[in-house]
Amino acid sequence: METLGLTGRPPGPDPLMAALFPRAPAVVDWGLERMRAALEELDNPHHRYRCLHVGGTNGKGSVASIWASVLRQRGDRTGLYTSPHLCSFLERIMIDGRPLPAERIVHAAERLRPLADGLGMSFFEATTLLALYVFAEAGVESACIEVGLGGRLDATNVISPEVTAITNVALDHQEYLGDTLESIANEKAGIIKPGVPIVTAEGRPAVLGVLEARAEKVGAPFHRVEPWRDISNLRLGPNGTRFQVRAAAAPMDLETPLPGAHQATNAALAVRALELLRRPPPPAALRSGVAAVRWPGRGQIRRVGDSLFVFDVAHNTAGVEALVRVLADFAPPRPLVLLAGILGDKDWSRMLPPLVDLADRALFTIPFSAPRGRSWNPSEVAARVARGTPVDVVPDLAAALALATERAGGGTVVVTGSCHTVGDVLLLMGLSPFARERY
Repeated sequence: METLGLTGRPPGPDPLMAALFPRAPAVVDWGLERMRAALEELDNPHHRYRCLHVGGTNGKGSVASIWASVLRQRGDRTGLYTSPHLCSFLERIMIDGRPLPAERIVHAAERLRPLADGLGMSFFEATTLLALYVFAEAGVESACIEVGLGGRLDATNVISPEVTAITNVALDHQEYLGDTLESIANEKAGIIKPGVPIVTAEGRPAVLGVLEARAEKVGAPFHRVEPWRDISNLRLGPNGTRFQVRAAAAPMDLETPLPGAHQATNAALAVRALELLRRPPPPAALRSGVAAVRWPGRGQIRRVGDSLFVFDVAHNTAGVEALVRVLADFAPPRPLVLLAGILGDKDWSRMLPPLVDLADRALFTIPFSAPRGRSWNPSEVAARVARGTPVDVVPDLAAALALATERAGGGTVVVTGSCHTVGDVLLLMGLSPFARERY
């Protein structure tokens, strides 16, 4: 097993992050005034291309990636902006399915840095500005934008999209968004804009009521994807998900490499939103785009040596529930070893028991790239969640990976808990996504 990824750097914080906007604080700083002022100073680059905007608790990156893949198949020069990344900041800003060279990103950041510093922009605001600017400079025709946090006051909410999607609403980031589903839904509903179609796969009445009320208030056409009605012939397997979706013209058979029933829902939501564009993609582009999507670290299955590895960034309770369903449907070879590293401010008391119960053995570790002050205490957690499954605490991630691989033998290692854990393990194994691809 390699100890360095294809990026040529060890796992841990990406040095590019510090090089882009070194004076920008990595804090959540609500408000759109700084973004609007910066974009106005740049002659509003985000008005030069079509935008699609997706928010929600889980699945929004999958939807954005499917959008970008389909529009690329249609022939659009397409931008994709997502966060956070797995292994490299370069994954956050993609054009036609590939990251830009680091030199080009750094050059653009240097151009924007005086403006960002002068306005006191946060790191996420500055990097969102960077993405919107780079897309215009590259002549992008369609940009697929994922909300960073919440929606109403998220830095991405300055765009004027042709269509908006909200995947679902679950408890996460309560310290910023509120501690009820309704309060979180209210923040996410803030991306719904006057006259812009909104599509959601959320089905709970309390949450739907919040989203529908916002849509009615601003005059946004409201559309729903209901999996029980809109998805049929669902077939799950280790190589992806096949299903039929109720489309505008006629039922459409689709296949996505992303495994799980939840990914069928994400794809159906993405397709419904694309059908609402002023110039909808043809069925052939929808089929080929969904089939060609790449979104690493989301139920990603890879055989390495004698063991099967499942990489999933599940970082909240809803994400863990989806991962457990994937593993139950897939039934990977035993023994199944759980390798988990979770940030300290996550709800590990609800996240971990379903995964630990499913595993034959579990290892708790600490990702190298975990932000300072957000690391968890795996020893304390192990003492509280261990029941019938043996749990070992190996704080060093490289040692934990080696032990998990040894104990799995010809079975399965499930790597999960956060983007930091999955990304660091991918780097350790030399599996960094997009490492050899540049636009």
